[in-house]
Amino acid sequence: MTSTKLEELTIVGLAIRTSNDPGKADQDIPQLWNKFMAENITSRLPNRIGETIYAIYTDYEGDHTKPYTMVIGYNVSNLDNIPEDMTVKIVPTGNYTKFIAKGDLTKDAVINTWMEIWKTDLNRTYTTDIEVYGEKAMNPTDGEAEILIATA
Repeated sequence: MTSTKLEELTIVGLAIRTSNDPGKADQDIPQLWNKFMAENITSRLPNRIGETIYAIYTDYEGDHTKPYTMVIGYNVSNLDNIPEDMTVKIVPTGNYTKFIAKGDLTKDAVINTWMEIWKTDLNRTYTTDIEVYGEKAMNPTDGEAEILIATA
């Protein structure tokens, strides 16, 4: 885990409201990923910046045990021609602690990293946390994703 500063991002994509209660996020999040892939969001966002996919966790009602919003999408250069079924979230410039999830990103690599994060004593702000699926995640069964946790 390392500290990093992230500049503002404008993320547009599909959203759900969920929680980490048993049977919620573990069902809701895979369903959102399936919908994201099935609806070919890439082709529906002409103003996206690059191929990197962002999964953001925001609008927390408290800590990680409370409800939150998840958005899976892309960073965009502007908000022109955004499809009506998509959500826009601005990720503010901020300080983050970076973790790396390695292995099968379609199975347990990401959730195992989150379980590690939940056990840390990080001074989390619970503003917006981000999973970054860049070039190293192109082979999702043996890849790497960054998880950025907003910290004070």
